[in-house]
Amino acid sequence: MTAALAMEDRAVLRVSGADAREFLQGIVTNDVASIDGAPVYAALLSPQGKYLFDFIMVADGADILLDVAAERAPALVQRLSLYRLRADVTIEPAGLTVVVGEGDAPDAPILFTDPRHPELGWRALVEDPAGFCAGVKPLAPEQVIARRVALGVPESGFELRPEESFILEMGFERLHGVDFHKGCYVGQEVTARMKHKTALRKGLARVEIGGDAPPSGTEIMAGEKTAGVLWTSAGGEGLAYLRFDRIAPDMTAGSARITPIEGSW
Repeated sequence: MTAALAMEDRAVLRVSGADAREFLQGIVTNDVASIDGAPVYAALLSPQGKYLFDFIMVADGADILLDVAAERAPALVQRLSLYRLRADVTIEPAGLTVVVGEGDAPDAPILFTDPRHPELGWRALVEDPAGFCAGVKPLAPEQVIARRVALGVPESGFELRPEESFILEMGFERLHGVDFHKGCYVGQEVTARMKHKTALRKGLARVEIGGDAPPSGTEIMAGEKTAGVLWTSAGGEGLAYLRFDRIAPDMTAGSARITPIEGSW
């Protein structure tokens, strides 16, 4: 059964011009050269190596489309424009809507499997979402959220915190969002050092929630010590940012019992 949802919280930007690919290759965490084979998940970091934006890069001829959180799109345009300098690059809205779905997808010129995890389903970038989804079963937003929670996929504005998060703590290596062989990019030195010279002490983990899920952002307690923060929850599970040295079999967040899921961090 095919089901689909037009994602109002996503936007699509078009990066075009003779220098577009070289320009992005020098600043994002993944290899732009590979997008002709398949779309690529990537991030743009601060010079200090902290998360600013994440997006899916999709080839559209010589242009690159960026599938990004809608609330972060204007700031992304501003940041990319800051790095553009004299490069022949244009950054503008693409006039496309992101549609996500499962089952057999309707025909679309730009249609692909989510590069973060195949079980996230397919994505289409379309001009007419109503026409594209006509006759297709609606996919509930709650289903989309539950799937990403079950797969441990962070999202901008929730688990991914601009100027706070480090992408390796947020699972970007597991989600194919960083290439350690592509060469320099903004924040590369810090990211490489975290990969090769340190053991992560904090990070994203899946947890089971017993009882009513508390609001996003509720602190997780291990006894009297703060062990982390619970972000998105769905279907009795949640995504939490935890201190690994304080993970305990039974923790709490508000009145809920929090149990870490082994192997999820």
